[in-house]
Amino acid sequence: MKILLTPGVGEIEEKKSRFIAHLCSVKTEEEAAAFFEKTKKEYWDAKHNCTAFVIGEDARLTRCSDDGEPAQTAGRPILNVLLHSEVRNVACVVTRYFGGTLLGTGGLIKAYSDATADALAKSIIGEEVSGVKIPFTLDYDAYGKVQYEFGRQNLNIEDGVFTDKITAAVTVPVEKEEEIRKLLTEVTLGKVILGESTECVIVRETEE
Repeated sequence: MKILLTPGVGEIEEKKSRFIAHLCSVKTEEEAAAFFEKTKKEYWDAKHNCTAFVIGEDARLTRCSDDGEPAQTAGRPILNVLLHSEVRNVACVVTRYFGGTLLGTGGLIKAYSDATADALAKSIIGEEVSGVKIPFTLDYDAYGKVQYEFGRQNLNIEDGVFTDKITAAVTVPVEKEEEIRKLLTEVTLGKVILGESTECVIVRETEE
């Protein structure tokens, strides 16, 4: 599932009207509502603060508001951009400072869509994937070899406890579990004790 790691701010100007888009990661409708209220207070002098959010990997919960703009010209375009981006658990407010010229239905739809898209383009997007944490115990003479092989695969050794032996863990996507278990066995020449994996969620930046 795509998620927002670092929100960006989008801004466009159309016939002297300014459209400023802010994004926020949310997991509940209440969190989205709090974000909307906070943003509206910050931009209290704006003509409109139009909103939308998408919650759930399957976009099970969505809402949008035109905040006084003509029906379907603001909230719905914002929502459509969020849905098309496939980013989930995200809320957006697009603030409009009226420039004195009416934009018409098509102009409003384009402006609110473009501002939202600009905010997403300036954000850092990540993803959540199903993972497992694999605990293992080994001798000191095998530790350096494991470090080297993990380094080659951009894996981090976690939860290291150094006594007479080394107990640690590594977190990998579910589909790589067997591969990493095999690697640990081969690199240590079988001198590793592999524990039972626990399920987890891995958050990582998406590759463009």
